[in-house]
Formats: sequence, structure tokens, C-alpha cells
Amino acid sequence: MTATPDPRPRPQYGEYATPEEQRARIAQPDIGQVYEPAPVLDEPVAPAPAVQPVATPAEAGTRRSRPIDRIVTFALLAYGLVTVISSFPALIDYASYAETMFGILGVDAELSDPAAGRPWGIAAAFVLAVGWLVTAALSWMSLRRGRISWWIPLVGGVVFTFVSATLMLVPLMNDPAVWDALVSSIR
Repeated sequence: MTATPDPRPRPQYGEYATPEEQRARIAQPDIGQVYEPAPVLDEPVAPAPAVQPVATPAEAGTRRSRPIDRIVTFALLAYGLVTVISSFPALIDYASYAETMFGILGVDAELSDPAAGRPWGIAAAFVLAVGWLVTAALSWMSLRRGRISWWIPLVGGVVFTFVSATLMLVPLMNDPAVWDALVSSIR
């Protein structure tokens, strides 16, 4: 025995063992002994008879018609279309939109440049229109595949309305007169 300890770290289980020693320790047979190649036959094997695939219950459930889902999806899309079309005048006339927002907030303010908000309103209207088209297309594809689709118009409505509202708030938040009026109304 040596008086100096071994500087190497103590090996973990199986770290230095050969594959044969590992198999012997865990009582597993040699892989070469278990899987011997199958004998090669000179005769051709007849192909299996063709069987038509039968839909499993899980597949049949995803493909069946869901009339309530269709009705709710189309109702939500129709509501979204009416909302998008009816919001165009308010979005494009940004000055009246800003006055309405100031009235709701209870702030006595006017925009420094009301014409600067018009491009933002047009962009918000464009986002809503494109968002409705994307939502309708995704809903239609999902319905054609037989998937549950009622949630797509809801998510699309929330996402594109949020983006549109953010676009409408940019000119309000960049106007120093509006900020002064908001700060003075808080005090």
C-alpha cells in the first residue's frame, strides 16, 4: 500500500468498466447473442394483402362535423366584421377620436397637430381589416380540417384590437400638450 492518496477522482459506477463487465454486473445478455441475423430465403415472399385503412375512433372524432362550433365561429367572425367596418369612420377621423378620448378621460386638452394623427388612424384601420382577413382565413382552414375553431376569432379579435388601439394611442402619448393636461388632471 502506498502512503500517498490517488490524486484521480474516484470513478463512478461503470465509468472504467468494459461493456462485458457492465453486462455481467447488470445481468444483461450480450447483444450479439440475442440478435442473430435471420436466414436469407431464396424464395420471394408474397406481399401482404392490401387492407383499406379503418379510421380509429380518435381520427373519426377529429373529422366529424361540429355544428355548434361552426355556428359560434361564423357568428364571431360576423360580429368582428361589423365591428371592423363600423370602426373605420372613427379611426380615420382622428381629431374626433381624440376629443372622445379626452372626454372619456375627463381631460381638458387639444391636440397640438390634429392632422398628425390621421396616418396613425389609417394604419389602425388597415391593421383591423388585415387582422380580420387573417383571422377569417385561419378559422376557415381550421374548420375545413375538422378542428375546433371558435377560439380563433376570439384570439384574433383581442390581438388585432390591441395592436390597433396601440397605434391610436401613439399620437396622443407623443403630444406634450396632452401629457401636460393628463398630469394636471391627476393632481
